[in-house]
Amino acid sequence: MSQFTVSGRFKARDGWQTFEKQVDAENEDVATEHVLAGFGSEHGLNRTQVEVTEVSA
Repeated sequence: MSQFTVSGRFKARDGWQTFEKQVDAENEDVATEHVLAGFGSEHGLNRTQVEVTEVSA
């Protein structure tokens, strides 16, 4: 497993908020899925309310 940094923005109450999260995953697609699932479970956001702009190793 590699460590990936996923960055982007999500819809907050007062506009768009930027984020940067580090996750352990097999590849970039899995890292993106972990971040989207995390925002859904922690903040109750839909996938359309989260924009991933960059995934880097």
